[in-house]
Amino acid sequence: MRRAAVAVAAGAMAVSLAACGSAKESKDSSSSSSSSAKKGDDIKIGLLLPENKTARYEKFDRPLIEKKIKELTNGKAQVEYNNARQDANLQAQQVDTMITNKVDVLIVDAVDAKAIQNSVQKAKDAGIKVVAYDRLAEGPISAYTSFDNTQVGKTQGEALLKALGDKAKKSTKIVMVNGSVTDPNAKQFKDGAHSVLDGKVTIAKEYDTKEWSPDNANSEMEAAISSVGKGKIAGVYSANDGMAGGIITALKSAGVKVPVTGQDAELAGVQRIVSGEQNMSVYKSYPQEADVAAELAVALAKGTSLDTIAKDKVSSGSATDVPSIIVPVVSLTKDNIKDTVIKDGIYTVADICTSDYKAACAKLGLS
Repeated sequence: MRRAAVAVAAGAMAVSLAACGSAKESKDSSSSSSSSAKKGDDIKIGLLLPENKTARYEKFDRPLIEKKIKELTNGKAQVEYNNARQDANLQAQQVDTMITNKVDVLIVDAVDAKAIQNSVQKAKDAGIKVVAYDRLAEGPISAYTSFDNTQVGKTQGEALLKALGDKAKKSTKIVMVNGSVTDPNAKQFKDGAHSVLDGKVTIAKEYDTKEWSPDNANSEMEAAISSVGKGKIAGVYSANDGMAGGIITALKSAGVKVPVTGQDAELAGVQRIVSGEQNMSVYKSYPQEADVAAELAVALAKGTSLDTIAKDKVSSGSATDVPSIIVPVVSLTKDNIKDTVIKDGIYTVADICTSDYKAACAKLGLS
């Protein structure tokens, strides 16, 4: 198993997405760094993250990106930050503010990957390059970094089948609770999971959860239990840990205990894995992704080439051959907590093994 903490290779993995943008637009975005006047360390970078319901953005992404930018610029770069709180209109306003403030580069994790297109175009028209972070934003972006999102879904689906064991038959019923339709990653997770699960089990109910909301996932799970029957659900595919929490609450209320997947290795998710309430999560090395985003942004701001940083290319519905770096992922289970999130310094044993989890931690040798 590959650990997510290894250094990211510049030519990590190729990602193929639907491409129907113009060649000219692609050429403009991919060559923008070389056509800019070169700058020193005194640069201004805008950072826009999508929401704060998922713990990762404020706990990991923001501080890690800011730290790496400072390291790369001898502390001279200025980082302007905003969180859109899952509001695409608010994020559009935040882009306008960044343009007014004349940032050199924007790092944007889009609330709505399609709705952000006009804002990305505005930024380009103002001479501001955009790094699409974690989600492939539409528009003339200059660079992109994320994880292998289809592999995330495959990893989740494979873990669920493994947990089902002999119960993994065509007649076995599971529930799928996917992420938001406004997030292109959610579709890739979903497609990856379907590629593994289809034909192996029966998907009795499937939901696309608005705004990745744990509360919505809880309601959807309650509806699935009522519709399918609590004794007939063998497992649940949950696209991330936050929703898994809402799903598990609904299952507990109904007296049902079945394998549930997750993603993001949130602390609460890791603790549920320790206690046996959640089967797995997908550990994505946020330090790697954050470092890559910072490196791309600083290079673009300084007007230097991305050729030695990003050797992969991706395409969206509006841009082709965007310089990209794709970061690998790891299936996180109770068997490798020590070798992943603890070893990588994401959490300490004390963070995970609070009073409610001490006994379960002891059984796993976490002390």
